[in-house]
Amino acid sequence: MLEELSIKNYALIEDLIVTFDAGLNILSGETGAGKSIIIGALGLILGTKADPSSIRTGCNESEVSCIIRIPDKNESAAWLANHSIEPEDGRIIIRRIIRQTGRGSIFIQSVPSSRKDLEDLSSFIFDMHGQHSHQSLLSIDNQRKLLDRYAGVEEDVAGLRNNFTRLSEMKTDLGSMIRTEDEIARERELLVHSSKEIEKADLQLEEEEVLTKERKILLQHEKLLDYFDDCRKSLSESSGGTLSVLRAARSAMDNLSMVMEDLKPMASRLDDAFYEIEDVFESLHQFQDAIDFTPARLEECEDRLQLIHSLQKKYGDTIRDVLDYREKAINKIIIMEGNENERTALEEEISLLEKTVLSKAGEISKKRIEFGEKLQLEIKNNLTPMGMPKAMFKVDVTFRENNNGKPSCGPNGFDRVEFLISPNEGEPMKPLKNIASGGEISRVMLSIKSVLAESDSVLSLIFDEIDTGIGGEIALSVGVHLAGIGKHRQVLCITHLASIAVHADKHIKVEKRVVNGRTFTTIESISDIDRVPEIARMLSGDSSGAASLLHARELLGKYGH
Repeated sequence: MLEELSIKNYALIEDLIVTFDAGLNILSGETGAGKSIIIGALGLILGTKADPSSIRTGCNESEVSCIIRIPDKNESAAWLANHSIEPEDGRIIIRRIIRQTGRGSIFIQSVPSSRKDLEDLSSFIFDMHGQHSHQSLLSIDNQRKLLDRYAGVEEDVAGLRNNFTRLSEMKTDLGSMIRTEDEIARERELLVHSSKEIEKADLQLEEEEVLTKERKILLQHEKLLDYFDDCRKSLSESSGGTLSVLRAARSAMDNLSMVMEDLKPMASRLDDAFYEIEDVFESLHQFQDAIDFTPARLEECEDRLQLIHSLQKKYGDTIRDVLDYREKAINKIIIMEGNENERTALEEEISLLEKTVLSKAGEISKKRIEFGEKLQLEIKNNLTPMGMPKAMFKVDVTFRENNNGKPSCGPNGFDRVEFLISPNEGEPMKPLKNIASGGEISRVMLSIKSVLAESDSVLSLIFDEIDTGIGGEIALSVGVHLAGIGKHRQVLCITHLASIAVHADKHIKVEKRVVNGRTFTTIESISDIDRVPEIARMLSGDSSGAASLLHARELLGKYGH
């Protein structure tokens, strides 16, 4: 609810603060006094585009700010929470600055915000009628929401939307799961072939390195055999061989150590050297015998390495990669074998949920049609006393259609809901947004709001041009409807008609004054006896005539608060 509006250097307004109450707030004043300026300033709070020409002459910038009380469960509270903006004592301050340069600033609380943010937030708080901006009822989606509130199916629609979203997600999962049988068979065949090919190869982790070394040896077998022979000849016990020489040295050393006991350690060391070289000689012989230097073995090595490299080219850079590929292939085959059961289960779940969604959407459609007829009758009955006796109103509930022209269920059900109206006899039904007359659309909105006052979530309604082309009993009826809405919502209404103004819970008088050659718009709240001359002025243009004052007192006595 709007509690306070502050305007500085805007049009004819230098600096003023207006406070508003719950219920019906009436703004009255002579033509040109500045009532529309206040509506223009409010428009800035609602997110309309700023016009630097509206800055007061002689000033560089103007500022409009307001204090708004936010209920905890209103959609505006959720919007603020989503944008990390916290009300203080249940209130927020919106401030907008317009500069001559055209570069303005917007703050919600102390958070810099965009005009789009302001439009979004204000759409949950305000509904302005009399101009085509900020009229939530002109939105087809909002018309559907209002009918759902009136029919009491909001929770049902929310549940349907959740199920529809879940159903869509499940269908997406199924779509990614389903492929043609040929595709599945081809992929499975490839995986099975790969798995068997790797299994048949019987790869060992270190095998490639071992074979590579062996191949290198086999490729030089002739040289290596010569080296083996040379080495063994040099170490042998044949004449001139190392072992033969060492054996003779050992015999001589044994004779010396028998005479010179101090040489016994040397004799022992010489024995060790002999046995070590003898062991080398024997090991060298065994090593040579263990190597298969045949061409057949070289061919086996090269064939095995070629197989390994072939598998690595297909399945991975190393033997570990190739073995990992086989393991993954086996797991994928297992998944494929179980995928059919999983897909069947998902299809059954989708089928059951589809039936639930379609059944619930059908029930909602029946209620929308039933309550749509009731709603259109109530609105039609409200339009008659407001000067539109020939107007026809229709809550048009039709099926959404798919590309084949068949009914299609969406997240909100089967239905497309739209409010249609024919303001005058003989005119065709048109969408509500196509009404051209500001007065007509304001009265239509007033009629709809009267019916939906308790179910509408908008906090504050602003009516401008509500009294265009009406008077007498019709004006009184409009006033009654405004007062009725004021019991459930805050209403701000600019009017020239006394028969509407007398219903105010709060009456705000707008005046234009000239001080030192400058024109100023001023505002004051009037009550009790101060309202009498203003109502008298609105009745006859004479705020002091006895007849006007008497009539004003009578109206206030009958309808005033």
